[in-house]
Order: sequence, then structure tokens, then C-alpha cells
Amino acid sequence: MYKDWASTADELSTLFKEVRKGQPDVAKGFSAIAQAATADGALSPKTKELIAVAISVATRCDGCIAFHTKAAVKHGATRDEILEMIGVSVYMGGGPSLTYGAQALEAYDQFAAQG
Repeated sequence: MYKDWASTADELSTLFKEVRKGQPDVAKGFSAIAQAATADGALSPKTKELIAVAISVATRCDGCIAFHTKAAVKHGATRDEILEMIGVSVYMGGGPSLTYGAQALEAYDQFAAQG
């Protein structure tokens, strides 16, 4: 196992609490953006989370991979969808996206195993 993705998400959530305490207005604003951006609309929440995972891979954000892969699993994303998303991410982001795509797949497998 390369990384324990559930622990990554949990640890970052704890750290984010401190930021929310110090910057409550920023945290509220970010939360409002997140809720609006991921709401059901022309694109389903699952599709939006797959997009978020792809961006996480392309921008090389471990925490983003953890949070958005967990959300993708919650919204019913399949392993095959994650693999296709990795293909698009590699196409758009090159070799570094392959490395982070492999990590996103590991995160998917760990979150999917949790049920």
C-alpha cells in the first residue's frame, strides 16, 4: 500500500478544522462553492466528482485525491470509470498524472473496500 487514503482524508479534515476556526468566513465561502459546484444538475454529482478526481490527479493534490475519490465512491463511481478518468488525466497531464492516477486508483480501491 502506497498510502492510507482514509487516514489522509481524516488527518486533513482535522487540520481543516483549525483553518475554519481561524478563517470562518473563508471556510463558509469555500463550503458554499463546494455545495453549489457538486449539486445535481446537468451533470450528476458522480460525474462532477470524477471530474474533480481528474483535476486532482492533473494538479498532483494528494488531499484532493483522497476527498474526491471518497466522494466518487459514495456517488457510485466504478473502478472502470476511475480507470478511464485516469486515462484522460494522463492524456492531459503527462507522466506525473500517471503517477498520481495510480494513487487515485489505490484510493478508490481502499474506499470501495470500506463499503
